[in-house]
Amino acid sequence: MNIRILQSCLLGVALVLGGCASGLTGDTYSRDEARAPQTVRMGTVESVRLVQIEGTRTNIGTGAGAVVGGVAGSSIGGGRGSIITGVLGAVAGGMAGAAAEEGITRNQGIEITVREDGGQTRAYVQEVDPSISFAPGERVRVLTVNGVSRVSK
Repeated sequence: MNIRILQSCLLGVALVLGGCASGLTGDTYSRDEARAPQTVRMGTVESVRLVQIEGTRTNIGTGAGAVVGGVAGSSIGGGRGSIITGVLGAVAGGMAGAAAEEGITRNQGIEITVREDGGQTRAYVQEVDPSISFAPGERVRVLTVNGVSRVSK
């Protein structure tokens, strides 16, 4: 019976963390950005390099991990022993849940340095989109809406 509860909790954690993922590619827009006027600047790619975009750190991973750890820990032992192992399991589960959330939501990014036609050189970081590649010397568009910029071809 306790195994089924643990499996249900783990499935719930996976679903919650999976739902937290958001798109950071150059072709992903939030609801607030959709249909808003954008500033478009043209430029030339100067350099490209791969970077890591760190994952999110919210209370969801910690809380879900603590619940799973507490349930798992409380199933060990009996009486006061199960209370102690439940508390220890919740603490360990919370730490593991926070680390899991950050790892699951971490993304491969790309830093694109663009010399804009206006003369300024700026670097933009966005999530890697396997269907789009950037190379030095390419002409690109830099789109900015509500303070968020992205590089596009």
